[in-house]
Amino acid sequence: MGLIVDTGGMPRVRAYAHRGGAGEATENSLAAFSRAVDLGYTHLETDIRPTRDGVALLHHDASLGRTTDGHGPVRDTTWEGVRRLTLADGSTPLRLEELFEAFPDVHVNVDVKEDGSIPALVEAVQRCQAWQRVCITSFSPGRLRRVRSLIPAGTPTSAHPWEVAALRLAATGAPLPRVPVRPRRIQIPMRALGLGLATPDVIALAHRHGLAVDVWTIDDEVDMEALIDLGVDGIMTDHPTRLRSVLERRGLWGSGGE
Repeated sequence: MGLIVDTGGMPRVRAYAHRGGAGEATENSLAAFSRAVDLGYTHLETDIRPTRDGVALLHHDASLGRTTDGHGPVRDTTWEGVRRLTLADGSTPLRLEELFEAFPDVHVNVDVKEDGSIPALVEAVQRCQAWQRVCITSFSPGRLRRVRSLIPAGTPTSAHPWEVAALRLAATGAPLPRVPVRPRRIQIPMRALGLGLATPDVIALAHRHGLAVDVWTIDDEVDMEALIDLGVDGIMTDHPTRLRSVLERRGLWGSGGE
């Protein structure tokens, strides 16, 4: 599960800078990721979209308009067109390879936002030989099943929503279905559709099945403290300075493993 350090009985918590720390710097920018790494973060989170010519672009939205000075869908724009755009801080949008290359010792959680991202993802991770420092996730069960069929055995992936739902039901007594490829992590919000997801029963069941539990996107210190007390393995935040401060106060700051 990636829990490699024990501090008085409490494992250290894997801290993720969500989109590089979007509450404190321009999301998915080199400056944001650099700032997080300078703070001591060893785990970064990002999203990818495919350009028209198959480049894995670090970008959350389907369209370019919210975070760049461009417009239109990412998938309709070539990489040459994207690299002429600027983010809010004046920098150029990044390719996935650039993130791996800039921070060769950092783990990257990648959310695959479109089917067209899959070939670009596999090519980028293969070129950088980053299989053991990437965790791949997606909200689409079909997309994640396809990713799992293409990547080397043992590459970490996170649970898709159907797998999360099955675990949530199993925590109430339902049987947990057998699946051909088990994810390594379950990455969830604190609650969804009015139901608590990051509950003691769900966390305990996940741990019994060897699944690490990461919770997103947590920016409130009270919630951070509560999740630490529940025994979660990782917290994703848009405010990396805030999460680091909480973990330092608890004596838990440091690498949380893979």
